[in-house]
Amino acid sequence: MQEAQDTPEQLSGVLDRVIFHNEENGYTVLRLRPLPKGDMISVVGHMVSPQPGASLKLVGRWVNNPRFGRQFSMENYENLLPASVEGIRHYLGSGLIKGVGESMAARIVDAFGEDTFRVLDEEPDRLLRVSGVGGKTLERIKAGWSDHQGIRDLIMFLQPHGVSTAYAVRIYRHYGQQALAVVRENPYRLAMDIHGIGFHTADTVAEKLGFSRDSELRAEAGTLYTLQRLNDDGHVYVPHDTLITHTSDQLDIRADLVEDALRTLEVEERIVIEEMDGELGVFLSRYHHYETKIAYYLQRVLRSPKAVHFENPEAVIAEVLAKLSITLAPEQLEAVRTATRSKVMVLTGGPGTGKTTIINAIIKVFAETRAKILLAAPTGRAAKRMSETSGRESKTIHRLLEYSPKEDGFARNEDNPLACGLLVVDEASMMDTMLMYHLLKAVPLGATLLFVGDVHQLPSVGPGNVLRDVIASGVVPVVELVEVFRQAAESEIICNAHRINHGEVPPLESSRDRLSDFYFIRQDDPEKAVEMIVELVRDHIPRRFGLHPVNDIQVLTPMHKGAVGAGNLNVRLQQALNGQTLCVQRGERQYRLDDKVMQIRNNYDKDVFNGDIGRICLVDPKERQLTVRFDERNVPYAWEELDEIVPAYAISVHKSQGSEYPAVVIPVLTQHYMLLQRNLIYTGVTRGKRLVVLVGEPRALAMAVKNNRMHKRHTRLARRLALGVGVG
Repeated sequence: MQEAQDTPEQLSGVLDRVIFHNEENGYTVLRLRPLPKGDMISVVGHMVSPQPGASLKLVGRWVNNPRFGRQFSMENYENLLPASVEGIRHYLGSGLIKGVGESMAARIVDAFGEDTFRVLDEEPDRLLRVSGVGGKTLERIKAGWSDHQGIRDLIMFLQPHGVSTAYAVRIYRHYGQQALAVVRENPYRLAMDIHGIGFHTADTVAEKLGFSRDSELRAEAGTLYTLQRLNDDGHVYVPHDTLITHTSDQLDIRADLVEDALRTLEVEERIVIEEMDGELGVFLSRYHHYETKIAYYLQRVLRSPKAVHFENPEAVIAEVLAKLSITLAPEQLEAVRTATRSKVMVLTGGPGTGKTTIINAIIKVFAETRAKILLAAPTGRAAKRMSETSGRESKTIHRLLEYSPKEDGFARNEDNPLACGLLVVDEASMMDTMLMYHLLKAVPLGATLLFVGDVHQLPSVGPGNVLRDVIASGVVPVVELVEVFRQAAESEIICNAHRINHGEVPPLESSRDRLSDFYFIRQDDPEKAVEMIVELVRDHIPRRFGLHPVNDIQVLTPMHKGAVGAGNLNVRLQQALNGQTLCVQRGERQYRLDDKVMQIRNNYDKDVFNGDIGRICLVDPKERQLTVRFDERNVPYAWEELDEIVPAYAISVHKSQGSEYPAVVIPVLTQHYMLLQRNLIYTGVTRGKRLVVLVGEPRALAMAVKNNRMHKRHTRLARRLALGVGVG
């Protein structure tokens, strides 16, 4: 943990050495030689093109880093152009301008002396007099100096308005030399055009520039911001009047200004306003495209002839079941039969109902026809589990569709479809509207498409409720498995999961039998609940059940903040489970050797994906780098990449979807009352294979189980499919 002073301080000095610099976000670690004199200082912060020899004026605070000692944390800086001939020569020759090295810089400064910067600004064509500067070199120098000036001017303009250097770099890269003019003319474009710069930041800049709170530009950007926020809550569209009310309240402006903004945004094709069944809905344009195209692509597959034909499906099924030495229950057998005659099918059911058995039977039946079979799931962990249970390769949907960030999209699409006769997608409830769109876009017309999932689990993190909408549309056959088989019925985890799903609070008094796999431990106080969770993970569960505290036990929590939120639990569990002192510090987060960590965004270059969990196997404090072992692969992380991984001793229930763990521990307290819903508890409980322990208040568990008022998501996919409404 770093301790920083309260009052900002100014420093001036010469940049002596750049220890680290990230070109993407400007994050920099440097050594500064203070002026007029003093010992060398370590400085951390964001800076554009740091050049040794540059004169700097910094504003920031002193911090005490436990590993790296006293550092100056830079908040703003000003790059002071050197005045002396020697300083100018060093500055120009530092690599600041592409094509100008030390020798070229020396010749330019020899020609113009202290007037060099004025010549570059006002009379750059005079550089043609310098030996070695021809027409092409002159244009390169002019462009490089213009970029340097442009980004420097932009930073100087934005810093007083609270926009960091990291964002200034992104703004300049987006708009180029017009960046400053764009920001002055309409600062709200920052929120509309650049991911990561929020409306409130743009609003602050606009206010300081004198824009009225009732300006049309503010109303348009604020309306888009409100719509995006509601998309983040899972909605694909927002009812017209609801959006007007929300935006008017959020921005504290008149409703008629929001209505005018909606009309402008529609003309600019940033939004789509659509009437269906008497309701006016407002979509961000991309989500309207995704949803209408999902309906079109799914209907197109349904209307197309099957590529895989079964002359006698009953005989093939009987032969496969005989080879597998299994007997299917009537509803399971009907699921296999349905797959042989359908183009698209949904298989859904809770734990212990035999979904895995049926998937494997369907795969074997299609394999008898020598059909090409592809298996996929939304996450790496779900794909891995599918591979283990089927004995076949399974991929993430992103990998299946050959996503490439460099190509800005998926290689597989309607022009380059997947090659398969059967495509099985597991954990389909996790798919959001965008991912379903890209998947269906790449499905070959003749393929059979099987979606497998549990609709009673949490919906996707992203907008939409795709699996539930497909089922509700009635356009595809749905087989729902409800029978819990004898072996599974012996598990209290499975029995209680089904009780929860039916709105029944499970028995809280366990038999304390050594064979029991489900426990509820009462603890009403959140701080004491944290202590209990730590003791369970560190001592009680390993001792009684023979499980490893880090590898086998996963704490799942409904929320990120608070005493029993993922943030605090990770700190406490790290202290209790990992005594290693070798670590790398990044902000307030400490990464120790042997730590359990989770990747939180897709990184295609590293081949690691959102939700992948690994262990830190190598730490280099000097270079501030580390390596994480994911399954059998070691993946290195540089300092600037550490925000891609977080501690994973405790994770959110949402992040656990698609995974199973030998044991899970779940805090359930009224502190979480806003998130206490049946599908959240159900999802958490069904993640445990051998043991589930709930810690908290009986009242909180009862609140969650009785609360089946799932957050309604505004989508129109089910209606589009039912009406046959799609886009050709």
